[in-house]
Amino acid sequence: MSKIGVYFKDSYNELVHKVSWPSWSQLQNSAIIVMVASVIFAIVIFAMDFAFRNIMEFLYKALY
Repeated sequence: MSKIGVYFKDSYNELVHKVSWPSWSQLQNSAIIVMVASVIFAIVIFAMDFAFRNIMEFLYKALY
């Protein structure tokens, strides 16, 4: 049971004293980068889906 207490004590000590937390501006910049990248990926996936759908419709109409 004392191992669990030591574990939580060491975990708290590491989180408070050893972890370097990002500043508010770094956090905002990282969030903006993630949002922009997500929008770019969504646009690329939409374009691929749109193109493949139109290609498949064209092929189905040409073959049937």
